[in-house]
Parts: sequence; C-alpha cells; structure tokens
Amino acid sequence: MKRLLPFAIILVVLGSALGAAAWYMKRGSNAPGAAGAASGTDSAAARATVVNAGPGAQPPHFRGSADAAVVLEEFGDFECPPCGQLYPILKQIESEFGPRIKVIFREYPLTPNHAHALAAAKAAEAAGMQGKFFEMHDLIYENQAKWKTMFDVRPEYEGYAKKIGLDIERWKKDQTSDAVDQRIFLDGTRAHGLGVQGTPTVYLNGADVEFEKLMKIESLRDLINQALSKAGK
Repeated sequence: MKRLLPFAIILVVLGSALGAAAWYMKRGSNAPGAAGAASGTDSAAARATVVNAGPGAQPPHFRGSADAAVVLEEFGDFECPPCGQLYPILKQIESEFGPRIKVIFREYPLTPNHAHALAAAKAAEAAGMQGKFFEMHDLIYENQAKWKTMFDVRPEYEGYAKKIGLDIERWKKDQTSDAVDQRIFLDGTRAHGLGVQGTPTVYLNGADVEFEKLMKIESLRDLINQALSKAGK
C-alpha cells in the first residue's frame, strides 16, 4: 500500500490539472469568474450528488459546530491565489456565525500548476496529526505571497511548525506517511466525485456557491443567513 498510494495520489492531482487549465480561464486567476449554475441554496440534485461522492478524509478538518444547520465545504489549494483571497473572507464569516455554521476544508492541490501545493497540503495534514491542522493552515495562507515564489519551501514550513509548537521530527515523518497521503487522496477522490475542477470551490449545504458570491463577504453572508432562516435557526 505504501508504494502504491503515492502513485494513486499523483493520478488524482494530475486528473485535477487536466481540468484546471480550462477552469482557470473562468475562475483561477486573480479575477473572478463563473463557478457554475448552482446557487448557495439546497436542491435535491445537489444533495444527491454529494451523497454519491466519496466521503473524503475522515474525520474532516472543520471549524464551528459539528451539528450546525449550515455547512460550508471548501475544496482548496494552498498556493491558489483566489484561495488566498478567500481565506480572510471565510475567517470573518467563521467569526461572525460561530457555532451556527460548520466550515470544512478539503485538500485539492492543483499540481503541476502549483509547484508547492502538494507540499503545503502535506505540511498541513502532518500538523493535523498533532491536532494543529488549522494553526498550520492559517499560517500557510497568511504567508502565501512569501513562500509561493521560493524554490524550497521546507525550511519555511518548518518555521511555521516550530511556531505552533509541533514535535518537529514527528511532523517531518508524518509528511511522508500513508495516513497523510490517504487523507489527501480521499479528499481528491471526493472532489472528483462532485465534479470539482478547480479551487476554491465551496458548497453550502451541498450546493455549489457561485464564485462571484463566494468572493464577496456580503453575498456569502446573505446566503448563509438565508440557509439559517430556512433551517429555522
């Protein structure tokens, strides 16, 4: 399994790259584009699609309440510029809505388009093995502009690992572990099952949020409030 799993992961991320070039014409640069026809509201078709997709890595990384009525599920790439732009928006949304929402992060590194995306995913997942996924997640996004132009990101990520108090030797070992590879693979499998072609892609209660609404905090806030109202919360 240890020898086969990395090849499977490569197939998943390469598969994502095949759709990424066309997708980036619409959604993957610094300028927003269309994300699809679905809005941020529930639909039977959207829920069926989510059910038919794989569950992704378990347990998922999330912030908020486990049983919240509104669930935002993000498929992200740490090197993706729009993902970096979305990061503070979601942080503000998490601060405003607190336990009324659940925000899940799924790994979807777009390689080879983004040279350091897989390394970043592994660094974050290895931190997660010590219960500090989001601490690493936040530092990687907050410093995206700095590390994305580096040739070797390992010393930079190690600095983040030290800053959040990780066992460094364990963290280094976990980055090459089956457990980390499997989590990234399972999130990628779920993404493919849902038809995700690029990042950031966010589902609100199973429906794809339009990119324009996703990247404007006022629009995203309105969608969440509508979903909460519908749920009677």
